[in-house]
Amino acid sequence: MLSVLLLFFAALGAGLVAILVPGWNEKSFKLALVFAGAYLFAITILHIFPELFANKESAYFMGLYILIGFLLQQVLDFMSSGIEHGHIHDHKGHGGGNTVWTLMIGLFLHAFLEGTLLSKQPMLTGHHHGSETLLMGMIMHKMPEAFALAAVLLSRLDKLKTILLLVLFALASPLGMLSTDFLFDRSLIGRETLDILFGLVAGGFLHISTIIVFESSPQHRFQLHKLLIILLASVLAILTEFIV
Repeated sequence: MLSVLLLFFAALGAGLVAILVPGWNEKSFKLALVFAGAYLFAITILHIFPELFANKESAYFMGLYILIGFLLQQVLDFMSSGIEHGHIHDHKGHGGGNTVWTLMIGLFLHAFLEGTLLSKQPMLTGHHHGSETLLMGMIMHKMPEAFALAAVLLSRLDKLKTILLLVLFALASPLGMLSTDFLFDRSLIGRETLDILFGLVAGGFLHISTIIVFESSPQHRFQLHKLLIILLASVLAILTEFIV
């Protein structure tokens, strides 16, 4: 239940900042986005992949599930216009980008699938996959995502509608988490289905995090401060996974 509350209020709080603080600093947002993307990439490599491939029974097809998840996230990106990785100004205004409902459907599906990874069901082997490491990564990812969504919605809708849609988005990951537990506990989905879901989400994480990290350096210019942020996020992921 704590994970549900943290996921919901982290997304809601970050979105409300975009709505209630009009003078937010875009440079600071991008740096926070880079940190979140680098941390998400690191825990995908250090935490999620090793556990997914540890089960010999599902390891053979796990690469396929991850690839499908990577490609599925590309489709969801087309629907959401890249809000998952911080694209705000590319589709602000009433005439640019996809419709509000297309954005919301793409983002809701993306967030719902992510929530399945935090269900109470154990991952294929080893420690519990809903650990603090993974939860922290999800929260770090959700906050800039919700911030970007609120900023885009506010440019198209009034404040009340923006807040209502923000609440809907904030509920998506908790719903994914709770519904996975509900279906599994009642034997409506099995272990094989969970393996596929976890692989799809891991592929989506890989897609989002690599885009954030690579897009943070336009024209591949060397930027020391962004490199340091990426290194800091990676070190934090290593510490939380292996030491803390």
